[in-house]
Amino acid sequence: MINTAAITNSRLNQHRLRVRYRKDGRLAHLGHLEVINTINRSVRRSQLPFAVGNGFARRMRLQFSQALPVGAASMGEYFDLFLTEGLDPEEVLEELAASSPSLLAPIASAYVPYGLPALEVWLTRSLWSVTVIDETSTDALAWGIGAVRARGSFTYLRGEKEKRVDLTRTLVSVEARPSSNGFLLDCRSTEEGSLRPAILISEAAREAGFSMPAISVCRLGQWHEAEDGSLVEPM
Repeated sequence: MINTAAITNSRLNQHRLRVRYRKDGRLAHLGHLEVINTINRSVRRSQLPFAVGNGFARRMRLQFSQALPVGAASMGEYFDLFLTEGLDPEEVLEELAASSPSLLAPIASAYVPYGLPALEVWLTRSLWSVTVIDETSTDALAWGIGAVRARGSFTYLRGEKEKRVDLTRTLVSVEARPSSNGFLLDCRSTEEGSLRPAILISEAAREAGFSMPAISVCRLGQWHEAEDGSLVEPM
């Protein structure tokens, strides 16, 4: 067991530990705030020497990658935990795993440079698996995706607010996978926002003349896209 050290406001000598975890099974239906609160409690139970911010509320210094849509699973979610001691990453991983729900348990950890941008901003590329789980034709959906993509953009309502999706920037590629009845979507986040796979499938179905099919969505990975277009691994 790692002994708890004194928690300090000072950012000097803080260590930025990046943790990879999965979100799967029934926990895929947890909202982002519920995930944040669950991981916060897991860190506290682990008795790790976490750092706190300078704000009035003195919250734990945790940063998360972009929120998953509710219902989507993921094979590669990330959070950055700021520690006041440079502990062995494997030891930290063991402590976090022991204090976390199994379906949110961390699977890897490593220190990253302290000065990197926030995870939500830095991770700009993601690969998604979309599986159609009803009798909807993936060929028809592929045609619909192509038609929507040829338009370059589309709008949809999120609550009462109209949102515009620029596919020329946010959709890098689409690969149909007939053998698994679905698609691989390579997506890019921009300053205007990111592409949600279910929104694209809904618009493609409408374009093809049928209702939204039943689908399952999983984020397979996330990366930072460098200026030269190369992808940088989060860890």
